[in-house]
Amino acid sequence: MYPTTTAKRGDVTTSIAVIGATGTIGSRVIARLRGRDVTVVQIARTYGIDVITGTGLSQALEGVDIAIDVSAPMPADDYLAITDTLTAASRNIVGACASQGVQRLVVLTIAGADKAVFDSFPYYVAKRAAEDVVLSSPVPATIVKSTHCHEFATNRAVVTCNEHQVVVQDWLIQPIAADSVADVLVEAALGQTHTPRTITGPHGIRLPLFTAKLLALQGDYRRVRAVPPDLEELATGALLAPDHAVVIGPDVETWLHAPAPTGTPSSTSAGGGFWTTRATKHARSFTPLTPRN
Repeated sequence: MYPTTTAKRGDVTTSIAVIGATGTIGSRVIARLRGRDVTVVQIARTYGIDVITGTGLSQALEGVDIAIDVSAPMPADDYLAITDTLTAASRNIVGACASQGVQRLVVLTIAGADKAVFDSFPYYVAKRAAEDVVLSSPVPATIVKSTHCHEFATNRAVVTCNEHQVVVQDWLIQPIAADSVADVLVEAALGQTHTPRTITGPHGIRLPLFTAKLLALQGDYRRVRAVPPDLEELATGALLAPDHAVVIGPDVETWLHAPAPTGTPSSTSAGGGFWTTRATKHARSFTPLTPRN
C-alpha cells in the first residue's frame, strides 16, 4: 500500500501525488508538501507501483487532484530500449491521470534535451519523446525543465572510480540545488499557471572540478581525472542554460559549504539517476564513491 499524508483546512483538501516519491527530487517534494494543507500520495516502485508496466498506477491516482512526475524509469537491461521505456511510462502516467480525472500534471525534464546537438544522444531523444506524449495528452500539463542537480557530481553514468582515482567525463554543466528544483515543482503544482518554465543554477562549472571539490570536502583526495564525454558538445556548453532560464541559487560554493536545510531527507534512494545524498555536521555530502566489484 502506498503511503499518504493528509492535512486538512476547512472542508476542502487538495490531493497531490508524487510519482518517483523516493528519489532525490521526489523525497524533497514530499517534505515540502507535508507542510502544506494537502493530502500527499507517494508513488514509487518501493510501494509496488510500476510506471513502466502501469501496475498499480491508476489505483494510486484515485481521488488525486494534481500529480507531480519526477520519475526517471530505465529499462531493466537493454539501454537501446530507452525511448520505448520512457514513452511507455509517460503513456501509462497520462492514461492513469486521465482515467482518474487528475486536473493537472507537473512533469520534470532536462533543460536543453531538445537541442539538435543531442539528436544522436539516446537518453535525451527518449526524454523528448516522453515529453511529446505528455503534451499531446488530454491532461493539462506543466513542464518544468531543469539543468542537472548538484547531485550529478557523483552520478555513476559519468563518474567511475577505483582505489586510486576517480574518472569523470568532462561535461560543462550549470547545476542547480535539488531543494530549489523541489520548491519550483511544488509552486507549479499549487499554482494556476500551465506555462512551461526553465530553471538553472547561477554558474557553469566543469564536472571534474565539481566532483573534486565535493570529494575534498569528504576527505577523499584521490586523483580526479577528466576524460572526454561520449558526445563532444557535452564539453562545450550545450548543457548550459538558455537565456530565458530562471536562475535560482545557491551557487556551487555556497551549496557545498552550507548545512542541509531543515526537512531535507537524510538518506534517499538513488533512483532517477541521482546519487544518494546525506547531510554531515558541517556540509552537504554524498555517499562516498567506492569501486565497483
